[in-house]
Amino acid sequence: MNNKFFAEKVIHWYQYQHRDLAWRHTRDPYYIWLSEVILQQTRIAQGLPYYERFVKTYPTVFDLASAPEQDVIRLWQGLGYYSRARNLHQTAKYIAQELNGKFPETYAQLLKLKGIGPYTAAAIASFAYDEAVAVVDGNVYRVLARVFGIETDIGSTQGQKQFAQLANELIPHDQPATYNQAIMEFGAVHCTPVSPDCLLCPLQAECQANAKGRVNKLPVKLKKTKVRERFFNYFVIIQNDSVAMRQRTDRDVWQQLYDFHLIETKEIISSLDELPGLLTLMPILSKTIVTAPARIYTHILSHQRIQAQFWVLQIPHGEVVELPEKMTFLTHEEIENVPKPVLITSYWKEQFF
Repeated sequence: MNNKFFAEKVIHWYQYQHRDLAWRHTRDPYYIWLSEVILQQTRIAQGLPYYERFVKTYPTVFDLASAPEQDVIRLWQGLGYYSRARNLHQTAKYIAQELNGKFPETYAQLLKLKGIGPYTAAAIASFAYDEAVAVVDGNVYRVLARVFGIETDIGSTQGQKQFAQLANELIPHDQPATYNQAIMEFGAVHCTPVSPDCLLCPLQAECQANAKGRVNKLPVKLKKTKVRERFFNYFVIIQNDSVAMRQRTDRDVWQQLYDFHLIETKEIISSLDELPGLLTLMPILSKTIVTAPARIYTHILSHQRIQAQFWVLQIPHGEVVELPEKMTFLTHEEIENVPKPVLITSYWKEQFF
């Protein structure tokens, strides 16, 4: 199959079948950048409301740059991968302050910005500036692997180079933006991971995976992500109308988000007597009314499965206690306004509203 033929078929399909999405109506690199960062590892249905809120709250890169980081993370809350939000904010500051609000106009220059990798750089360069550089995401891997019958592992260095080379050979220099949108959309809604619509596929005759019965086998991804099991014991320390929280500063999940005092264990515990490090809590436990967890909350991240339970420690009015390190009392209103992991938000809404 020649390159022109492949691109023409994909673009023709896109002209009639694509979804009408807000970021497809702009050439503004700021909006394109926002959409791509938000949609990384996020379904469009979930990401679209976040994109709309960011555009409304921070209509220009200067608005985003001047916002407090905590506000940016609070707006991001629920998307996960919070390093993306921090990188987004830092890069906005750099563009606003060092580049006078003007985005770099080439793929090579965009790659130098913090938090912008090959995929995002290619998206901005092609969608905003018509540079003929191919985007390669999961959808593109799948389409190319199936149509061209590529058996190389997409997680390997060799595979990534092979797919990037092919993708850049296929991209038409007169329509790079449309082509990149088209192949990603084709993979997202037609050549899907499960049950692709092969019968009505415009590339059916040329698709090697279809011809060889390999559709469900491609693309090849040999290395599977190992999921780490973690067990969290949260202590919700309450006095009057305030609850003790702390900002996570360690290099771990949910960095810079707020949660309760935490002791991690190797398994689920049913009694505080089983809790390691209990001595550190003894001064406060002796002055509180303890309510055992009502249930276990399960929260799944890309590489981790967290099971959490919440022990409520009610401090009587007027009792003076020393909170654990880094903890401070916050009012309900303050807790509503600080960024929190989805796990904490779910518990908070269930128990306090």
